[in-house]
Amino acid sequence: MDIQFLVERLEALVVNGRKVPMTSQVILEQAAVLDLIDQLRVAIPEEVKQARRINQETDRVLAKAREEAEQIIGAAQEQAALLLQDHSILREAESRAQDIVDRSQAKSEETMRGADQYAADVLVRLESDLVKTLSIIKKSLEVLEERRAQPAET
Repeated sequence: MDIQFLVERLEALVVNGRKVPMTSQVILEQAAVLDLIDQLRVAIPEEVKQARRINQETDRVLAKAREEAEQIIGAAQEQAALLLQDHSILREAESRAQDIVDRSQAKSEETMRGADQYAADVLVRLESDLVKTLSIIKKSLEVLEERRAQPAET
């Protein structure tokens, strides 16, 4: 039987029951009320079972949705952590690359200064050697000039 129908019958019993004068109380036929209660007991379990199944299904769907939401959140957090890690690795690589470039430029400048100093030292020695060589050449020319001048005198 339908619970709604049985509740309506119970309501009809109460409404149609004999009223106790001067009170709001009603006299009900015990056998009819007990029979209706028995029918309700028989009818309620099916309705309750259906409601319980609906509640259990709702709980199962909610639990599954929560689990999926937690998985999605976990995956998103993991992805965010990887992106942050990738970004941090990229920044670290850029920093290291900049350090290498800076050191290379410093080494290059140091090498250029060393090469310039070496070239200056070589040029100073070459100049000194050339001055000495020029001096020797001048003296040799003077000696040759003197020798030329002597045979003409003899």
